[in-house]
Amino acid sequence: MRLYSVSRRSLWLAGTIAGLLVAGPLAAQQPPTSTPPAAPTTQAPAPLPPGSPLIGRPENNLAAAKLAPIAPPPIPTAADKLPTAKLKLPKGFNIEVYASGMANARTLRVGDKGTVFVGSRLADKIHYVTEKDGNREAKVLLSGLYRPNGLAYHNGTLYIAELPKVSKIDDVESKLDNPGTPIKIYDDLPKDEAHGWRTIGIGPDNKLYIEVGQPGNNVLHDEAHGQIRRMNLDGTGAEVYVRGVRHSVGFDWNPLNKQLYFTDNSRDWFSEDLPNDELNRVTKMGEHFGSPYCWQGNIPDSEFGWGHSCSEFTPPVALLGPHTAALGMRFYTGNMFPKEYKNGAFIARRGSWNKSEKIGGDVVFVKFNANGTVKSIEPFLTGFIVDNNYIGRPVDVQSLKDGSLLVSDDYNGAVYRITYGKPPKVAAAKH
Repeated sequence: MRLYSVSRRSLWLAGTIAGLLVAGPLAAQQPPTSTPPAAPTTQAPAPLPPGSPLIGRPENNLAAAKLAPIAPPPIPTAADKLPTAKLKLPKGFNIEVYASGMANARTLRVGDKGTVFVGSRLADKIHYVTEKDGNREAKVLLSGLYRPNGLAYHNGTLYIAELPKVSKIDDVESKLDNPGTPIKIYDDLPKDEAHGWRTIGIGPDNKLYIEVGQPGNNVLHDEAHGQIRRMNLDGTGAEVYVRGVRHSVGFDWNPLNKQLYFTDNSRDWFSEDLPNDELNRVTKMGEHFGSPYCWQGNIPDSEFGWGHSCSEFTPPVALLGPHTAALGMRFYTGNMFPKEYKNGAFIARRGSWNKSEKIGGDVVFVKFNANGTVKSIEPFLTGFIVDNNYIGRPVDVQSLKDGSLLVSDDYNGAVYRITYGKPPKVAAAKH
């Protein structure tokens, strides 16, 4: 989504001051000879484009005027400048640079042969990272794509969700250097730029799931938005699975109960401290999770909540903080980390912009009760906010086959690897 900022227009005095201050009664009787001044006018600010994140920002509010989406550096951060030394983990865990030099690195997926695929929201490329004989290498798989944020991998096939369509590359790991043109399987998607970057995944039912967010910050949208759809792997049989989703950039299935859990970003410009982002659980097809009528399960929307009760909608299983940008999430099924991490979920919180004192900018760990409800949420990877400024912004999480955890950072264009125990010695991949 193209990000815009608005500057305040000053009042300008049109015309000139007529007349001079002249001493004496004779001068006072002289008729004016200059043109009277025109009334002051206010130049209206340029209208915001549809879907702009600044729509709804309070007017004549100096604190709100300072808040706007945060642009990343113009180029990826060099590997030796990445902030790993400033990041903090629980005792026994280590962090290293896994790969760098990949602009706007976001969604992570791993192939059967260990290839790591990296999607992007702002760049036109999908990268891949391979490792051989202790050396890693990052290369471009495809370029010329349009918002290739959504990636899924299943039985040798890489599924790619751009803003307008979903495509696939079969047997992708056998042709990384020459993958050819992806085969389009689905294109019945809205073309809105706002929240137009897709998140996709393959469920335990062997179906493809895709999120279609609201076309703006707070919008009473049509039937084609605010939902998660599912379809067959060839793109046929598409149906709406759940509604009331503002914008989910991360979902996964609980390995124990097989239910879908998803993060959801709540609206901006309600207040600095409300509403919270959400972690939701789907217990049946057709559930509605409230957006845009109700937030965090108990706050009616000030604009669209009239005539609705929050009791009409499915509440979240956990609150993830106001404006924290809770994005990628993944259940942990590996064996490297201590046993208390097994079957819990890691969630990357990219961090707030719609808040004066920034929060988020971390990865948290969610523990679950036996019935699938949330037991606790604990900090895991922290340190991306220093003096109220970002030194990195985590977006997605993904386990490798050895049980280590990858974390993408779109601000720096990098991917980190978290291990437990003895630190690894493999050199980081560079683009």
